[in-house]
Order: sequence, then structure tokens, then C-alpha cells
Amino acid sequence: MLKRLFGELRWGVLPVPGRLMAVIFFVFLFAFPLINDGRYPLHLLSVTAVLAIFAVSWDMLSGYTGQVNFGHALFFGMGAYGSALLYEHLGWQPWATIPLGALIAALAGIVTCLPALRLRPPYLSLLTMAFPLIMKELLEFLPRAWAGGQYGMQKLPPLPGGPQGQYFIILLVMAAAVFIMWKLTDAGSKYVRTGLLFHAIREDEIAARAAGINTIRYKILAFAIGGFFAGIAGALYAHIFRAAGPGLFSLLQSFQVIIWVVFGGIVSIYGAVVGVYTLYPLVEYVRGTSIYNYRFLIMTGIVVLILLFMPEGVAVWVRDKIERRCPRCKLTNVAWRRECRACGASLR
Repeated sequence: MLKRLFGELRWGVLPVPGRLMAVIFFVFLFAFPLINDGRYPLHLLSVTAVLAIFAVSWDMLSGYTGQVNFGHALFFGMGAYGSALLYEHLGWQPWATIPLGALIAALAGIVTCLPALRLRPPYLSLLTMAFPLIMKELLEFLPRAWAGGQYGMQKLPPLPGGPQGQYFIILLVMAAAVFIMWKLTDAGSKYVRTGLLFHAIREDEIAARAAGINTIRYKILAFAIGGFFAGIAGALYAHIFRAAGPGLFSLLQSFQVIIWVVFGGIVSIYGAVVGVYTLYPLVEYVRGTSIYNYRFLIMTGIVVLILLFMPEGVAVWVRDKIERRCPRCKLTNVAWRRECRACGASLR
């Protein structure tokens, strides 16, 4: 087992700059408490990791299947409220309420998808945008004793272990969630075929249907998986801040995640992580200054520039500068190599 893992690291990670950078990035995150164990830095990185799960779930659903969702905050909020309601009315602890909240969000994904299955992408996007608005208004008018009303639900239990324990729990969940979604969307995977099918649906749904792919089944699956992981993010977010309110369903929450993914690189998984870890800490850094009031204007301006000069996103642009794919065997090489490390084909 260790020999195989070492072989994968030696031949599949170290020679590929993008994968090596990803490993270094996660090693840095896990070692960060040794560098700085302050309460605020750990809290900031914990929230960033949660939002990274949220962003990657949107990229998996909308980027890989082409079912652009303008109401992804619905799943985020359902996960948060599901966990909060289970604690408030049944007294269950986070280890039980968080996965159940994610399942509630996955169910919301299926319910959302069903009336939109036959719609073209522009109309599907508009329909998905309506669901979180409906849920937000509904929660504000429900009895306060049941769901907190417009003030939401307060005094949720924190994750165990204090700031450091919470940080490591969230980081492990984020790493596992990103890895699972990466494998589910990998078109070249030998074991999971959903990635190839998602790509086919995005490129040409009619051709995919003609080829015998049950596109309805896989679109429902994409909404359920995207909802599940967004629900995990929402439930973790609620326990970090120990509250869940109707504001989690706002349109700003939905469009903010789109900005992060477009900035980092859509249809890449890692681009969503780069987008969140770049933009969210920057926004929090200017909190309390006059710049903070114009944060969404500045972020949208940055995204416009990215679309003009790096249309595939910052992370993808950097990857294309440091990696090159072999035209013969399709293996990824360092960009400055002249010959493929596997088959010897010319890379120039």
C-alpha cells in the first residue's frame, strides 16, 4: 500500500506542477496552527474552507453539467436550517445534525430539479433563482417559536475542540469533499463514469440523449450531489457562527459563489478553491473600512477583467502557463520540458 502510494506521489504528483502546488497548499493549511494559532486567523480560515465547499459544489453542478443555478443559496440555507432545527427541536448534536442537514439539502436539490428538467438553461437559471427567495420569505413569516422568524435561530452548539479542533474538523471535511467532487467530475476516471456523462450533457444534451444517456437521471443526480455538499457547507457555517437566519437564502449569497468560481476558473474544481481563498480573505481584510461598502462592486469589476483577459479563470490561466499535455499519450508534463516524460513525444 505504501509502495503504491509512493509510486503515485512520485509519478503522478511531483512531475505535475498543478498537483504539486495543491499538495503544498493543503500541507500549509494543515500546518498553519503551528505557525499562527490565533483565534481570528483560525476562524477566518475555517469560514474560508466552508465557503470553498460551497463554491466547489456550485462548480460541480453548474460548470460540469451546464445547469447554471442562480439559486444555489437554497441548498446552503437548507443545510444550515436543517441542522439548526434538528438541534432546536430534538436536541441532537452537530455530529448528527450536519449530515442530516446535508441530506435535507440534497432532497431540496431533487425537488428543485424536478420542475426544471425540461427547461432550457436560461429558463432553468431563472426558475432556480426563485426558490431561495420563496424560502426566505416563508421562513420570515413562520412562527418564531418554530424557526426563529426574521431573526433566525441562535445559540447553536459550536463544533468540538475549540478553535483548533474546529479548524481541523472543517479542513478535513473540506479536503474530503473537494476530493470526492473532483473524482465525480473527472472524465478520465477509470472507476467513476459520472464525470464523462456530466461533460456529455454540458456539451450537447440532445446528442447525449441520442447516445442512450438518461440525461434526466444524471441531472437529478447532479442537483442532489451539489445540494448535499452545499448543505454540508451551510450546516458547518451555521455551527461556526452558532446561528442560522433567512439571510442565508439571499441572492447575494448565490451570486457571490458564482463570482468566486468565475474568478478562480469554472469547470476545474480547484479554481473554485483558489477563488474563495483569494477573494474572501481579501474582503474580510478590508472589513471596517470604507472600501468594504463597495466590495461587491469591486469584485464584479475584477470578474469583468478576468473574463476579458483570462476567460477561463486565474487558476486555469496559471496552470496553462506551467503545464503542457502530451499530444500523443495525453500525459501532463512541466511546460518547459521538450519531450514527454512517458512516451518521448515532442512537446514543442
